[in-house]
Amino acid sequence: MTAKGERFIVSVSELNQYVRQSLNADPLLRDLRLRGEISGIKFYPNAWYFQLKDESARISCVLFRQAIQRASFRPKDGDAVVLHGSASLYAERGEYQFVADGIRPEGVGYLWQQYERLKAKLTDEGLFDPDRKRPLPVRPRRIAVLTSASGAVWHDIHKICRERDPGVALVLVPVPVQGEGAAEEIVKAIHKAVRLPEVDLLIVGRGGGSMEELWCFNDETLVRAVAACPLPVISAVGHETDFTLCDFAADRRASTPSNAAEIAVPDGADAVEGLRMLRERLHRAAAQSLQSRSLALLTLRERLGAASPMARLHELTARQAALAGRLSALTDSLLRERKLELERLRLRVEQAADAAMDQSERRLMQQRTRAEALNPMRVLERGYALVLSDDKLISAAKDAPERMTLRFADGSVKVRKEEAAHGSKGKEATEL
Repeated sequence: MTAKGERFIVSVSELNQYVRQSLNADPLLRDLRLRGEISGIKFYPNAWYFQLKDESARISCVLFRQAIQRASFRPKDGDAVVLHGSASLYAERGEYQFVADGIRPEGVGYLWQQYERLKAKLTDEGLFDPDRKRPLPVRPRRIAVLTSASGAVWHDIHKICRERDPGVALVLVPVPVQGEGAAEEIVKAIHKAVRLPEVDLLIVGRGGGSMEELWCFNDETLVRAVAACPLPVISAVGHETDFTLCDFAADRRASTPSNAAEIAVPDGADAVEGLRMLRERLHRAAAQSLQSRSLALLTLRERLGAASPMARLHELTARQAALAGRLSALTDSLLRERKLELERLRLRVEQAADAAMDQSERRLMQQRTRAEALNPMRVLERGYALVLSDDKLISAAKDAPERMTLRFADGSVKVRKEEAAHGSKGKEATEL
């Protein structure tokens, strides 16, 4: 600041900073609850901007990302809310504003506190963890709808499911959806629904309403029953901006009951179109595969043909013809020289072939001689005989039976065992 006599001259930035620091230094303005009606709200990824007004005034407000993440509902124009935060000044523009770090609907303070406490408790227990969520059946066989029999929810779900896939069966499990005792009745209905035959999906829902009207869906017993249900559960409570603890505990949240029907039952027309596209893809893939394999087969056939003996023979024949043409153009002296050289080569080849043939014959004779030497009949021709009993060879005297057969080279003789003469311990055989 610059002094001039008894007055101070300040810049705009200095004034704004001074006012901002003054606001921030006031403890009352640092911890303030502000009541009003939402107007002109705009949603951005990092902040919500809106006006909060009453009958005679308004103030600019902002919620930043951290506060947005803690918010349990998404406000809209006309909502009466209570903000918590501090008054401040946006120094660059000189705009007075309220920076909120919390937001809740007006008129439900006690219920909202209960809601937040129970939500924090169940969150700490892991009841709302995404890892606990189960996938929904691709095409459910039968869906149990837990809602009021007299409300529009059942009619909407039934209508949309029939339009999307008439083959999916629906069963209504009527329950009260608000008021005292409603939560206990819904818990009983869940236990009943999971025992119904062929039911593989549950939809728990009702239409929109105030927080008090939706309060039974924040009951701890009901929330735990939804989380522990052995079948997948879709929570379809209220409208898109309504959030209950059942929404967090269920395997899937639907913004409305009609949206729950769309989530639960795939559109039959979409399925048919998907199958048609899949069939076309399979046909294209099969055609491409066939074309690729045909090309590969043709390539292999060409390579095989080029490597065949006949192709090689034709190639050599062509080369020989070309060489013959060139040889015919040579002089007689060169031709005679080539003929002599070819003759020498022929003689060498014949000599090598004869030598190889002689060597093969000698090896064959050696193998034949070895085979003849190992022939059992040749052994018998030298005076030996085989002792057999029932075609079994007897190789030791102690194994000789009472009757045996002696096989010679020219025939067989049957014999019988007798004791050796002169008291010998040996045994001899005599012809029968």
